[in-house]
Amino acid sequence: MNNKRIYLSSPHMGHMEKLFVNEAFDTNWVAPLGPNVNNFELELAEYVGAKSAAALVSGTSAIHLALKAIDMKKGDRIFCTSLTFAASCNPVMYEDGELVFIDSERDSWNMSPIALEKAFKKSEEEGKLPKAVIVVHLYGQSADMDRIINICNKYNTPIIEDAAESLGATYKGRQTGTIGEYGIYSFNGNKIITTSGGGMLVSKNEKKIEKARFWATQSRDNARHYQHTELGYNYRMSNIVAGIGRGQLRVLDERIAQKKHIFERYFIGFKDIEDIEMMPICEYGEPNYWLSCMTIKEGSKVSPLDIILALEEENIESRPIWKPMHMQPYYEKFDFFTDNNDGISVAEDIFNRGLCLPSDTKMTEEEIDKVINIVKKCFTK
Repeated sequence: MNNKRIYLSSPHMGHMEKLFVNEAFDTNWVAPLGPNVNNFELELAEYVGAKSAAALVSGTSAIHLALKAIDMKKGDRIFCTSLTFAASCNPVMYEDGELVFIDSERDSWNMSPIALEKAFKKSEEEGKLPKAVIVVHLYGQSADMDRIINICNKYNTPIIEDAAESLGATYKGRQTGTIGEYGIYSFNGNKIITTSGGGMLVSKNEKKIEKARFWATQSRDNARHYQHTELGYNYRMSNIVAGIGRGQLRVLDERIAQKKHIFERYFIGFKDIEDIEMMPICEYGEPNYWLSCMTIKEGSKVSPLDIILALEEENIESRPIWKPMHMQPYYEKFDFFTDNNDGISVAEDIFNRGLCLPSDTKMTEEEIDKVINIVKKCFTK
């Protein structure tokens, strides 16, 4: 196969990453902590408008420390979006918690306020309200935070925003990740900016972020000898990785603009195919368009797998929508609340009919056209 590989969403370096990484080498700051870590925290916090930030090894570790910051204990109940990647809810199991999964709404594909209200009412009847609600901003678009916050405030329950996929996206002018009590970002290899692997925890509560940094460095007490009065974790970002992040942050706005361009090209390219619907974009905010996603209308002769395989034949990467957590073998024992009462959940329906199209910011116009033409051929055979 001689076709050049077209990726779903691969790393895209800017021009300053090497400068910051070389500076780390030149000064021998190659271990965890250092100037790049400190500055990446400050620069990221300034970009999103957060008071404080802790640079960590992953978005998953950031969720874990957010759960510790709300003082989660064994057996505590946590509500979580179902249509997401497993990293959103795995940390709940690290702390031996009980998960309750919440369905999506069709308008945004994100957490359904209707399903959330159902879950709260049931928990209130059982006398066991959740310790927190983990809201995921799926594929770069914000959930409807005002409605969700109003429900959570009624039950005095804090919100952890999983903004792993939505760095740079806004909700009514505010950056995702800064609206709830805690927000997390991921810099994994396929995210809109990457540090190869890494994450960030942000909050308006500066003391809690300071405590998170303490936990992330093995909870080493301020003593001459090695002393630990709390359980700690090896979660701190390295100075080299943070250098990549500082360079990437400087091209984030460019990446968002290109992701939006790719989405709009698909939207226009498929407008004459009645069976295709692009992921809806909500008027209350501006996504970062991390991945361009589509669904195929029910009853179509074409399935998502047909398109994935057709693209694979041309060395083009795509993938299914996340399989909802309530459908996963490990998590199917936990409660799940639907957006509607007609049987199949919204999350499951999106999973069954959806796929993620190539959204790589290095794609040329010709490559975008190639993807569009391959998808269109699937419907004209």
